[in-house]
Amino acid sequence: MTSRVIRGGTYGGVLLVAVGAVYLVTRGSAAPAGADTAHAHAGTAGTPGAQSVRLTAEQGRRIGVTYAAVTMGPLVKEVRAVGQLTFDETKLQTIAPKIDGWVDRLLVNSTGQGVSVGQPLLTIYSPMLVQAQEELLLAKRLRIDVAAGTIDVQRGAGDLIESARRRLAYWDIPANEIAAIERTGQVRKTLTLVSPVGGYVLEKNVIAGQKIMAGEALYRVADLRTLWVEGDVFEQDIANVRLGQVVHADFEAFPGDHRMGHIAYVYPTVNTETRTVRVRVVLPNSDLKLKPGMYATLRITGAERSEVLTVPRGAVLSTGERNVVFVREANGSLAPREVSLGVTNDDRIEVLRGVRAGETVVASATFLIDAESNLGTALGGMGNMPGMDVRRPPTPLPMIDAKPPAPAPGRATP
Repeated sequence: MTSRVIRGGTYGGVLLVAVGAVYLVTRGSAAPAGADTAHAHAGTAGTPGAQSVRLTAEQGRRIGVTYAAVTMGPLVKEVRAVGQLTFDETKLQTIAPKIDGWVDRLLVNSTGQGVSVGQPLLTIYSPMLVQAQEELLLAKRLRIDVAAGTIDVQRGAGDLIESARRRLAYWDIPANEIAAIERTGQVRKTLTLVSPVGGYVLEKNVIAGQKIMAGEALYRVADLRTLWVEGDVFEQDIANVRLGQVVHADFEAFPGDHRMGHIAYVYPTVNTETRTVRVRVVLPNSDLKLKPGMYATLRITGAERSEVLTVPRGAVLSTGERNVVFVREANGSLAPREVSLGVTNDDRIEVLRGVRAGETVVASATFLIDAESNLGTALGGMGNMPGMDVRRPPTPLPMIDAKPPAPAPGRATP
């Protein structure tokens, strides 16, 4: 057994020496002109350890390689953010009575119900309202009684009437009901409270027959004709955001429904977990189609820069450690070159260093070119050596039967 191990090790060593000799002999030789090879690799000085790639026109067409020029021209930075629709806080209002009393009838009695300015909400019985009505009617009778008196007395009676009217008005009693009290001369048991705003009822905290107190929140109403979108902008993009800037908004719920608003507020702090800054966008919603809680995609257009060196976005391959583009050289090879990037938009990205205007770069299938380059680096140039092609097995390997062999005839099973 020892001799077999020694012989196996000797054969393996000889094989390794032979492969190394072939590699040393063939590594510097160039591929013959017109050879039908799938690809060729050559060293590139631009990026240490990288490999350039050479493809035929057919190979490039097969994997979808396209090219674009490095250009110098204008670039508009566009910032994208995801936001959520919410209520316009300036259009939210709580409706509360200014007097104590009991709800006689509830006229707006469900959450989500729409209300308009001046619409009756409920009727209320309150001893304070009854007393104010009596004082108003008493002041009117007094003015009649002193009609023949002096001017000062008549003026005093008129002041009492105005005082009684103001008290009822300050308690949110509608002017038409005050006029009806004066016209009929009758004290009403219940008076009506109306909505001071229009919108939709978000909260209803009152039922018929309930005793209510002054200042108690009965309704919470929101005007939905204007909404806010609060979105998060990444820290590196906040320099392109300013107050009053026009914002384009699109919505998942309504594809194709494009709306425009403006930035009304930029929050003064950065979220330390997400490294984002929240911005508030005001959007019109006159058709009431948009609903609070919906998601929106915000596009904020920044300032235009006139002379910027750019390449298509698809030309840049980001590895996490560096950014690479493949430049087409004079001999047709595609050489990886590390670049430094600046701002970007939907179509193009700024290049600060690494390429020059007029050069041609790979604009699509960059990942496949990079995989080819990495293959050349991993094999150390051995990909074109005879016998070093890596091919998939033509058929799957047979499965090994895991069952124990049947015992030979005549032998007892242990």
